[in-house]
Amino acid sequence: MKLLNLLFVILYTLNVSADPGDEAQISWDKVLKAHVSSSGVVDYAAIKADPNFSKTVSLFSNQHPDASWSRNEEMAFWINVYNVFTVKLIVDNMPLKSIMDIDKPWDKKIVKLKDKVYSLNQIENEILRPKFKDPRVHFAINCASFSCPKLANYVIRAESLDATLTKLTKSFLADTNRNKISADKAELSQIFEWFADDFTAKSDLIGFINSYAPVQIKQGVKPSFITYSWALNGK
Repeated sequence: MKLLNLLFVILYTLNVSADPGDEAQISWDKVLKAHVSSSGVVDYAAIKADPNFSKTVSLFSNQHPDASWSRNEEMAFWINVYNVFTVKLIVDNMPLKSIMDIDKPWDKKIVKLKDKVYSLNQIENEILRPKFKDPRVHFAINCASFSCPKLANYVIRAESLDATLTKLTKSFLADTNRNKISADKAELSQIFEWFADDFTAKSDLIGFINSYAPVQIKQGVKPSFITYSWALNGK
């Protein structure tokens, strides 16, 4: 009987700890909590020097989603991978004042996952956007720039994905450095201009904004777009 109980405990432990990428997520979460402020300011020099970051990259690089992963597990994985390798792109090219100082940064094949290699553009525009069709993803991935939605200082997890995407969307729309919204005015991030089709798939743009903004914009208000700042979002 004791042997059977022991086997049950072992099998149960394996089952509850089988979340794809969990060790990688734990490592990434440590890096984020140590070196990213609550306002999204990234200490790239500290990340570069932190052995947990090279460990994070290695752990993610040894994985790739497969048919056994749930939708949320896969989406969370790709969001985390996008952010990890964007940070890696910056620290590998320091010193920088902007990600735009790097030649074609989003087209470089820098994301190595098992035997596959991707660019950041491929992850965003060939996987995250078309496969998951959730416009809130734009507020979870970070392009290392001031006008981007801030890099969250915690890992994105499958079990809380929907709530996290909503939280990040609301946070971005409430951020007056990136959007200036009132009942009669909608000065919006250029993200809403560049990816308009994503935000108007189920409603008009103002309808999407009003679902998450702290203030309801009146129907008929014509949005304008704030010039994007590509200045580095960190030290």
